[in-house]
Amino acid sequence: MTSHFLATAGREFSGQGLVFKCAIGKGGMVDARSKTEGDGASPVGVWEMRRVFWRPDRLSRPDTGLLAVPLRPDDGWCDDPADPLYNRPVRTSYPASHERLWRDDHVYDIIVELSHNQAPVIAGAGSAIFFHLARANYEDTEGCIALDLPAMLQVLAKSRPGTTLEICA
Repeated sequence: MTSHFLATAGREFSGQGLVFKCAIGKGGMVDARSKTEGDGASPVGVWEMRRVFWRPDRLSRPDTGLLAVPLRPDDGWCDDPADPLYNRPVRTSYPASHERLWRDDHVYDIIVELSHNQAPVIAGAGSAIFFHLARANYEDTEGCIALDLPAMLQVLAKSRPGTTLEICA
């Protein structure tokens, strides 16, 4: 049986006996079919937790059954709907618009890639919807779900291939 977690519009994250406060998108929750690039909304749906990226200069490899990949300073994520690598990892030297994953703040010290808009990728339907670390005040995200570091580590310890995160309005 795979693990399942739930994030709600009420800013509660739960599953596997855990309950935490979470940050959600500044645009609230939106049906995944209505999600658009840059709307700041968290897409409602059930998303597989694919890979964990972490900053090896700041943290040890998280204890998780998910594939864990150390971030590199030149890692990015394409957010240009017109580009063939939209919603895919790229290097920061990539010519199309992209988000830097190696950040000065700590929000992306741990990033969990979610399966939103991946099979197939639909141009403009939202990119870089991650499960990542929250700011100290749980400030709204650009559409992602975020927890503090201790909570994230507990969730990752209970996660393995097939684990899902349901975003629920």
